[in-house]
Amino acid sequence: MHCPFCKAHETKVIDSRLVAEGVQVRRRRECLSCNERYTTYEVAELLMPRLVKQDGTRQPFDEEKLRAGILRSLEKRPVGIEQIEACINQIKHSLRATGEREVASMVVGEAVMDALRQLDQVAYVRFASVYRSFQDISEFQAEIDKLASQSSSLTRVTPVSTTVADRADGEVDR
Repeated sequence: MHCPFCKAHETKVIDSRLVAEGVQVRRRRECLSCNERYTTYEVAELLMPRLVKQDGTRQPFDEEKLRAGILRSLEKRPVGIEQIEACINQIKHSLRATGEREVASMVVGEAVMDALRQLDQVAYVRFASVYRSFQDISEFQAEIDKLASQSSSLTRVTPVSTTVADRADGEVDR
């Protein structure tokens, strides 16, 4: 690292500490030529893959566009900002985890729909209606029926009966 005061090439690190919840490293440095001290911050550069649109054009990933789409679908829904940010971070993490330099935009759309399906079913249907370009009410109904059948299969509960042997206090129901 070059000294910002005298532009010398030789500096030494005096102290290193993690800051910003471990996301950054703060380094205290000293120039070996002029003995001036200064602080640098180091962060990992995590690049998002470029998106390949259906028409073949490529564009950089735009987190604000992702956030706007999710917020639009969640408008007036009881979902907290923390949940929304966690959803966005999870989508970004999954895109980075692919290890690809380019990802089809459909991958992002499907990731958003999966996240919204778990977060809020109304928001999911809102997003899906725009993303999949629903043309009439029957497409809405088909998607809602599919969603209802998925959620009912996940939430089936078998009834539990209490017997005398199961009860801790040994009382018998009358």
